[in-house]
Amino acid sequence: MCKKLFSTLFMACIFISFLESPINVCAAQDELSLSAQSAVVICADTGEVIYGKNQNEKRPMASTTKILTSLLALEAAESCDREVTITDKMVPVEGSSMYLQLGQKLPLTSLAKGMLTVSGNDAANSVAIFLGGSVEGFAKLMNEKAKQIGMNNTNFVTPSGLDAENHYSTAYDMALLGAYALENQSFYDICSKRKVDVPFIEPCEIRTLYNENRLLKRYDGCIGIKTGFTKRSGRCLVSGAERNRCRLVAVTLNAGDDWNDHEKLLDYGFLKVESVPLDECECMSLPLVGGNVDEITVFAKDDMNLTLLKGQKDKIEKVVKAPQFVYAPIEKGKVIGKIEYKFEGKIIATNDLIVSTDENIFKENKNLVSKIIGFFKGFFN
Repeated sequence: MCKKLFSTLFMACIFISFLESPINVCAAQDELSLSAQSAVVICADTGEVIYGKNQNEKRPMASTTKILTSLLALEAAESCDREVTITDKMVPVEGSSMYLQLGQKLPLTSLAKGMLTVSGNDAANSVAIFLGGSVEGFAKLMNEKAKQIGMNNTNFVTPSGLDAENHYSTAYDMALLGAYALENQSFYDICSKRKVDVPFIEPCEIRTLYNENRLLKRYDGCIGIKTGFTKRSGRCLVSGAERNRCRLVAVTLNAGDDWNDHEKLLDYGFLKVESVPLDECECMSLPLVGGNVDEITVFAKDDMNLTLLKGQKDKIEKVVKAPQFVYAPIEKGKVIGKIEYKFEGKIIATNDLIVSTDENIFKENKNLVSKIIGFFKGFFN
């Protein structure tokens, strides 16, 4: 009886001691066992690291390089989706291919689709020569863009990611690139689909290409991004996912089991973040000169949210940039200012300020005072 009572009390003390012990966050993170040599998962909006493993270690990144090559092609196509004629300098390239042939003609956007689905090295080579004049010239464009994005530990040499000396990045830099690329709607639309239609101009046809990213089938909320592999780099993967208005980007470099690694990284990440709404029903009043009312109400245009680590929404700084007053008449929905959102001193989002859609405030009051004000306004302008 005494022995049984003593045993019960002993186990109870151990249990109480366990409950009172502080949780070791590092130990919890260590439980995230990964095959990758380098890995990271970040909040796409802020670039904050949720979990990292050698995330700043420089490594070759294989065909994940094509994230930047396809992005530059899509940005160039925004103003004019130019026609590219395939030359003999574009097609002789080893590795994965969308099987371009000499003399074929297709838009820049089709080449981007060929890179983001079947990882066409020939498509990457064609974009590089078309936009940069040569592979070397295009590499300069790539590195300029990389610096703009904040990829400070990266250097691009090839447009495809084929092995080359001094061609390297880090898991963290590639995550920044992935997050940046997803902000481009055309890029998002291509990489998030399991198959895409690819128009050709000559021959006049449409081909269907299937995305090689298995996570699009395996992981709920996956929005793709890009796979990669060479013998030197090992398996590389950049993935994005969205759940409950939260967007994450994960990267693994030199991974033996990248699909499972990414599921672990993304699952872990979604447990640590929250979606923070910005300017829900946000409004302010501005004086109106020469109108039927004395002031107008200004609204934030878009319904926006940010993905943040839980408990960090107080770190968001809001800066409103608007005139001290406005003149009538005003066009309906006119943008008259903006809101900047900063996180740790860096602008991470902006939102336009627009005037109310109340018809009465758009009419100009043609009384004597307003005419005088209008006269001097025109005189000084």
